[in-house]
Amino acid sequence: MATTRKAAVKTATRKPATRKPSARKPATGKAVPRKHPARRPPARKAAAAGMLEAASGEVLRLAGVGTDAVARATGKAWDQWLAILDRAGAAAMPHKAIAALLAGKFGVPGWWSEMVTVGYEQARGLRKPHEKADGFAASASRTGAAGLDRLYGAWADPKLRALWLGDAPIQVRRATDGKSLRITWTAGPSNVDVTFSQAPGGKSRVQVEHGRLPDAKARAAQKDYWAGALERLKAMLEKAA
Repeated sequence: MATTRKAAVKTATRKPATRKPSARKPATGKAVPRKHPARRPPARKAAAAGMLEAASGEVLRLAGVGTDAVARATGKAWDQWLAILDRAGAAAMPHKAIAALLAGKFGVPGWWSEMVTVGYEQARGLRKPHEKADGFAASASRTGAAGLDRLYGAWADPKLRALWLGDAPIQVRRATDGKSLRITWTAGPSNVDVTFSQAPGGKSRVQVEHGRLPDAKARAAQKDYWAGALERLKAMLEKAA
């Protein structure tokens, strides 16, 4: 009996359970908009954006020509030409057709139509760096203290040329006195264009471009070859001065 009375007292004195206030805001009659996480662009679009950003950093210089030079000569920068040629379907065109399109429809001069075509092909992966329509090309140049006449003579005179170039397999096809030589590299065959010009301070400059090379490996070999040859030529002329 005593046990029952104690239980009744405990039950009577137990505090009623209290509910914690709800975190919900009082209803206002208006729907509370849910907050959604910021939407991300689809993966494909994000990847394309990344490609465009990467391309924008690469188009500043194509075919060995900067975008400012292209803009001055043709009225459009590299990124503009890439967009124009993409719209024209140039990625599926052969080299000559792209150059003809640039010259005929857009009035790009002959040499620049070739450069823009090569630049476009490089940017779109249709052509490797240093590759032209007729193969790869290697170039080298030197500026020396010798006058222009002496520099040109060291190339044009076979006996003088042998002193620094040895028995290189070359045949001079065309010569413009003091300005240029057009040479066939008979071990190939391939072409070598040599140009001469005045440089400040009574110096002179020679530029060599060896074209129609079969691949990148041959290009690298000929680039090293001409760099060494021009260094020997420079040393010979300066020693004789």
